[in-house]
Amino acid sequence: MSAKQHSALKLHLHHVPVEIERKFLITNDAWKDSVVSKVTIRDGLIAAYKDRKVRVRISDQIATITIKGPRHGIARAEYEYEIPIADAELILSICQDDTLQKQRYLVDHAGTTWYVDVYGGILEGVVIAEIELKQEDQKLVFPHWIGKEVTGDAFYKKLNMAAARRARLERTQDRRA
Repeated sequence: MSAKQHSALKLHLHHVPVEIERKFLITNDAWKDSVVSKVTIRDGLIAAYKDRKVRVRISDQIATITIKGPRHGIARAEYEYEIPIADAELILSICQDDTLQKQRYLVDHAGTTWYVDVYGGILEGVVIAEIELKQEDQKLVFPHWIGKEVTGDAFYKKLNMAAARRARLERTQDRRA
């Protein structure tokens, strides 16, 4: 990652403490034609209660701890702080099975940056597009590769998708035994 990309990512990490985000499935791989950069991310869920969570993340060489409040529509409080990589690695080791890996692709379209997350590990094959908005009623020009909106759909919460995959793997292993 170049110094310029690193600085841009760092700026992205220190935004106002409100996250306004929408999530979508994608319909095809055409987004790959507009990728401007990518980062490797490992997320560890430290705690979750109702619609609140605390996670640790290592995004290439930047580590953060994030506290997210409950959702109100598509917005939620979000506080994100940079922490030492060594601390993040130790916290990730505590998270064990609640650690997810993904490649995040930054994709430009019509003056906005979309994040396309391609998961590995337990969520191998899952691809979700996200966009962070400046305001809840912000108008968007949707890329042609955007499909069904899944914002707020409990099925598409990472925690739920991972739990469903783990349960399916356990059932498969039990049948083989």
